[in-house]
Amino acid sequence: KPVIPPARAACCVPVSWSCGKGADGGCRVGEDPGIKSDSARIFPGLPARFPWKVWLSDLRRLQNSWREHRIACWISLYAAETLPTCPFSCKCDSRSLEVDCSGLGLSTVPPDVPAATRTLLLLNNKLNILPSWVFSNLSSLQRLDLSNNFLDQLPHAVFGDLVNLTELQLRNNSIRTLDRDLLQHAPLLRHLDLSINGLAQLPPGVFDGLLALRSLSLRSNRLQNLDRVTFEPLVSLQLLQVGDNPWECDCNLREFKHWMEWFSYRGGRLDQLACTMPKELRGKDMRMVPMEMFNYCSQLGESSSAGLEVSGPPCTKASLEPVKPKPGAEPEPEPSTACPQKQRYRPVSVRRAIGTVIIAGVVCGIVCIMMVVAAAYGCIYASLMAKYHRELKKRQPLMGDPEGEQEDQKQISSVA
Repeated sequence: KPVIPPARAACCVPVSWSCGKGADGGCRVGEDPGIKSDSARIFPGLPARFPWKVWLSDLRRLQNSWREHRIACWISLYAAETLPTCPFSCKCDSRSLEVDCSGLGLSTVPPDVPAATRTLLLLNNKLNILPSWVFSNLSSLQRLDLSNNFLDQLPHAVFGDLVNLTELQLRNNSIRTLDRDLLQHAPLLRHLDLSINGLAQLPPGVFDGLLALRSLSLRSNRLQNLDRVTFEPLVSLQLLQVGDNPWECDCNLREFKHWMEWFSYRGGRLDQLACTMPKELRGKDMRMVPMEMFNYCSQLGESSSAGLEVSGPPCTKASLEPVKPKPGAEPEPEPSTACPQKQRYRPVSVRRAIGTVIIAGVVCGIVCIMMVVAAAYGCIYASLMAKYHRELKKRQPLMGDPEGEQEDQKQISSVA
């Protein structure tokens, strides 16, 4: 049974009123201990015998008062059963289970948010610190909006209990770093907004496990390059916003460009990624930069990897000559000086592959048409020659006529 607060109980059950004890479950007049009747309490000092007309008028007033208190009692009971406790100054909707605490200048999250809340709006406040346990009792929460606050750091377990979270808004804060395990316990997350923050890099594996993520916004941060491995787990991603960042279109962004082409090929939407460096590519969209401009990156990668693997001098022809042992000394085992054969990096471009297939198809079509025309021309020529030979056989009796021979020669020359 719901517990009625004292203020509501005083409204429902004044003096000799009792709620829920009558035959109809409503409020009725009763007798308090030490009080003989309500009339004696409301009208003290009245004699036992009083005129009936006055009693009837007073009784009507009592009936109207009883009716009003009965309605108030039912409203209080219904509110106690259906509406959870709403935080102070917040707006609560019992149908959608939404708690709106936006624009209240809060510096801390209200501690009395109902556990059944599905939507919690905390935008446009002054939140700067979130304890790791602040959302521990909100396992049913599906949408959380923390936009337009002053958050600069998020504990790694702050969203650990939000297993049903589908939308997380962290737009326009001061977040500079993200913990690798920040979102590991939100497998149902579909929409994530990290725009307008101070993120300079993303830790590897920060998006691992977000198989249901569909939209991701990283706009207006300080990102200069991204790693392809960070985005490969996002198999359901459909929208990626990375604009308004100081992108350095160098070798560090080459692998991410490969991923962007694959992402666009499978139907994903990606906004403009404008380069700021180097000077030759400033203002250009990274998606339109040809992969041939990154060919020199393979040479740099090979030289750097060779320098890391070989601690001695670089591999040359002189180092491959065997060392002759000194006379009288035992031969020492020859060190392995074989130079590994460097493999040339072959950039894979989906866009170029599609263009190559189209060009090859067009060329093959043209060749096929030419072959058909040539075959038709050969057939026509063969039929003409057969016809000519038939006519020539018919004229064989007239072969001795010189005029006929001249005409035959003219026909042969005309056919040729």
